[in-house]
Amino acid sequence: MVKLALLALLALLALLALLALLALLAPLTMWPWNHTDGMIVGYMEPLFSVLYIDGMSSTMKSRLSNSYLIGEIFGMLFFGVLIDRIGRRTGIVTTTALLILGVVLATASHGKSQLGMFWMMTVARGIAGFGAGGEYPVCATSATEAADETAQLRRRRGFLVAVTTDFAVDLGFVAAGLVALIILACYHQQPSEGVWRITFGLGILPLTICFFRVRMINSTQYRKHAIKSQYPYWLVLRRYWKPMLGTSMAWFCYDFVTYPFGLFSSTIIEQLNPTNTAVENIGYGTVINCFYLPGCLLGGLLMDRIGRKQTMTFGFLLWALWGFILGGALRPIQGVFPLFIVMYGIFQALGEMGPGVSTFLCASESFPTPLRGHFLGFAAAVGKAGASIGTEVFTPIQNSFASPVQGQQAVFLIGATFTLVGGVIAWTLIPDMSRELESEDAKFKTYLAENGYELSL
Repeated sequence: MVKLALLALLALLALLALLALLALLAPLTMWPWNHTDGMIVGYMEPLFSVLYIDGMSSTMKSRLSNSYLIGEIFGMLFFGVLIDRIGRRTGIVTTTALLILGVVLATASHGKSQLGMFWMMTVARGIAGFGAGGEYPVCATSATEAADETAQLRRRRGFLVAVTTDFAVDLGFVAAGLVALIILACYHQQPSEGVWRITFGLGILPLTICFFRVRMINSTQYRKHAIKSQYPYWLVLRRYWKPMLGTSMAWFCYDFVTYPFGLFSSTIIEQLNPTNTAVENIGYGTVINCFYLPGCLLGGLLMDRIGRKQTMTFGFLLWALWGFILGGALRPIQGVFPLFIVMYGIFQALGEMGPGVSTFLCASESFPTPLRGHFLGFAAAVGKAGASIGTEVFTPIQNSFASPVQGQQAVFLIGATFTLVGGVIAWTLIPDMSRELESEDAKFKTYLAENGYELSL
């Protein structure tokens, strides 16, 4: 057990070293830490049920999840508009502060009763979710515009944005599993209040990049094109309704599939091997989530080679094909456990290779600089709604069948169908944009002038 704890600690130190190295890429690196916190709470819920019998109920469990989710959606919408109005730097500093505040309050949750403690935790997670949701438009717009400063950066923008957005998100998934395993090992896998408080407290890691974020300045594109007067929203919608619909619905299809299959990977492993311990289920789930990372890197390279919408469409179609294979041949595949782990991992990797990396960049490049935050925040919020619906229907779908295997087959087949729809949406509704952001900014200004609007820029 001591050796396991030491190995896990070394893995976490290596992960932190990687984060510190990538943080030096500022201002390109914008870290969405919210997934680490969100996944950790999922791992801690069984512990809450053991430690706090009087306070943790199915209703409270839903409140903990929904408070974070609702906070994220409002954060995406609010900060999407805010950063177009008052600047990217203000947004990134504010979201970081809110995320840290929420994590601190959740870690320090107390009350006169167990119910009171969970109510404080619920409020704290809502605050953290609001900040974490704001990270989406803030990080993606900042990374996209920072990678447009020179021609050399512009040629590699697909890979750079992939690393600084989706790769960072998925690294949070993996880190959450490692953190949970390490803390449980330190407590000899015994339920303890210290387990969840230490685990929550490690969410304070965003402090490590505050120095870089405070020193940031607004991008050249934003300083040049920010709108200081009233937005002509009707004209905006007339011009951009199609890419708005395309990026939003593609993000919805992606999140509808990837979130439940990521969050419930440990549950599927547990159903396959009921004798596994909690540590084994978390460990196998973390191994599956590790497949996200090479998928992100490959997708980033593809975006610079074949294009953004092409990568998204190609990834959606491969993801659908692999999902149909898993759903159709699940019984023999699960008969060889290592094969199932690898094929499940490839299923996750294909999702990241296509829509996972390209949702951020398609939603950034499809719109002009003065509106980039608006539309990216909206698309991310629609995607988060898809994640919410997907996680809510995942378990009922499984339980509606006679056996767990049949239920798992059903969710794989339904998920594959949604990815196929996502591919059609990506190809038909998302435009193939110029790699230079200035091109669409100039077209937008000309369009407004032709329709009688002279805005103060």
